[in-house]
Amino acid sequence: MNIHNHCISTAQQIASPNFDQRPDPEDISLLVIHCISLPPQQFGGDYIAQLFCNRLDPEDDPYFKQIYRLKVSAHLLIRRDGEMIQFVPFDRRAWHAGQSCFAGRDRCNDFSIGIELEGCESTPYSDEQYQQLAAVTRLLLENYPGLNKQAIAGHSDIAPGRKTDPGPSFDWDRLLSLLD
Repeated sequence: MNIHNHCISTAQQIASPNFDQRPDPEDISLLVIHCISLPPQQFGGDYIAQLFCNRLDPEDDPYFKQIYRLKVSAHLLIRRDGEMIQFVPFDRRAWHAGQSCFAGRDRCNDFSIGIELEGCESTPYSDEQYQQLAAVTRLLLENYPGLNKQAIAGHSDIAPGRKTDPGPSFDWDRLLSLLD
């Protein structure tokens, strides 16, 4: 696995239209961990990709009527089996953090990479996800000098009171130990 043109070589590439230019493409200094499942608490299928590509059909599930118009994306999705899908190159601004703040800096999308784990806050993440997330994180730390282990946060850390993911089922100690 390597990074070429700001994309992971082993990830499936599905281009999301939900991105734009970073104010400073050299300023990548935060890694944000999220979780997502569509419909909620259900895994598998193509609904996450459909959401990130503005193709989610509101008739497929009652919950989709609330979210199908959202314009959101992440740089990378790690599915339950460890498969990776990249939606936005790392040098572009994905729309994953929303209103957010880290270390006194607002607008985290401007300087962060967003990784979604297929999951929900109440269900443990898979071994494959931890292994893949650790491998990707090591690769990002090697390729983007502004990133470091202290600049890895959950969505809940950068948007407290508004977001709670990746949730209490995410084992931060496990991730950090896999990085050593």
